[in-house]
Amino acid sequence: QLQLVESGGGLVQPGGSLRLSCAASGFTLNYYVIGWFRQAPGKGREAVSCISGGGHSTAYGDSVKGRFTVSRDNAKNTVYLQMNSLKPEDTAIYYCAADRRLMCGSRWFFSNEYDYWGQGTQVTVSS
Repeated sequence: QLQLVESGGGLVQPGGSLRLSCAASGFTLNYYVIGWFRQAPGKGREAVSCISGGGHSTAYGDSVKGRFTVSRDNAKNTVYLQMNSLKPEDTAIYYCAADRRLMCGSRWFFSNEYDYWGQGTQVTVSS
């Protein structure tokens, strides 16, 4: 059974930080590209970040560059998204997704390229 579970979301004030986790069960993440996406109410799914299976290659959407950092600990079968300097426009449900064949330098920002998805975790940035 292949499962991804996001955690770490919550309510934070503008300028604050959160760290999201994406934990895998039923398979190991070593050879899977992990993408982070988010979806705000009434909006489409937006690509946030990508990290390669070995953690050597990363990519970020323009709206989060310089504020978000993606990393992974394959020994723990977990990928992280560190979010700093949060803004109200970062409010969304955040999802992680996995695919075995994608490259972060190619089509990572298309959500329909990923085979496996978590259920999402809510991030709310508000004063």
